[in-house]
Amino acid sequence: MKQTALKFLKDSSEWTQLDIIADKAENGQILNGKIVADGHISYPIIGGVPSFLANRLQLDGAWTQEQNKTTETFSEKWNQFRNYGMKESELKLHQNWFCKKFGIEESLDSLKGFYRNKRSILEVGTGSGFNCRFMAENCGGYVIGADISDGAFTSYHNTQDLDNILIIQADLMQLPLKHNQFDFVIADGVLHHTPNTQLAVNELFKFVRPGGQFFFYIYKKMGPVKQFTDQYIREAFRDLPPEKCLLQCQPITELGRELAKLDAKITLEKPIPVLGIPAGTHNVQRLIYYNFLKCFWNDALDYETNNMVNYDWYHPHDAWQHSESEVHEWMKELGVGEYKINDANPNGLSVLLTKPLQA
Repeated sequence: MKQTALKFLKDSSEWTQLDIIADKAENGQILNGKIVADGHISYPIIGGVPSFLANRLQLDGAWTQEQNKTTETFSEKWNQFRNYGMKESELKLHQNWFCKKFGIEESLDSLKGFYRNKRSILEVGTGSGFNCRFMAENCGGYVIGADISDGAFTSYHNTQDLDNILIIQADLMQLPLKHNQFDFVIADGVLHHTPNTQLAVNELFKFVRPGGQFFFYIYKKMGPVKQFTDQYIREAFRDLPPEKCLLQCQPITELGRELAKLDAKITLEKPIPVLGIPAGTHNVQRLIYYNFLKCFWNDALDYETNNMVNYDWYHPHDAWQHSESEVHEWMKELGVGEYKINDANPNGLSVLLTKPLQA
């Protein structure tokens, strides 16, 4: 971390005093050392990243045990795919998808404009850091990115040249930050990988300032055949070592690739409600992907990255799916009236809410 980045933590934490003790520093970066809070609470800086995982001792033991299993999955992912989202083709793919998720015009200018007036942003689950980087380059203030996995170190590596960003390693249930602090909080594809999605939503909601926005993307509950195959394969794969799971995913990835090569379409004049399949014209690969078997393939990505996407689906210990009615109930319990579930893709729920001024 940069010495100057400490001010972002000072502005955002509840501690009255923060000091850095640097054991190793290079080119303005503190690589190893510790942060001392209020003169006596010490947190290590490891490889340029402040780690607050000691806070997890305050969490329920069962929660921590469950989360550790999923953390292993994503540590492997972000150690292997350190530059994911950094290639122009991958970045464009994600930028277009974020526009759909936010419900804005699909253009780079629109996405930049979405962030322009945001002075403080918190991203949870930073992964490779590609989105943290884009937000920091286009917002009007600073970004704090938090990841419980080794993704924190990958994100730091990919963003360390920027002056308005701080990456920390922390559990989202024990973030060392003040409530009602951030103009925008984002958790894209993260919260369904915790032991309880709703509790995670409720926790991050606390950090949004009144009038600020909170975006989260979670898996959508699909039809019964898809639910069966998801559960069946996860039970077979999730306890495998990560490298073995990646190998087991390869035939599934290759099925997706071969189906995509067909570029075939069929038209269903009638829906199949019992299976959750709508009427209309369907690409065959997408029809199978959404309704029968997650066999991801996108020609914009290389083979290893496509396979990683399938690994991302099948290996995490927790990967909950939810319905729109559940989200409506969550919003009601939080007292949120201004929100929208954007239709970005059939197997996900993209929720963008505004926190009430009197929350």
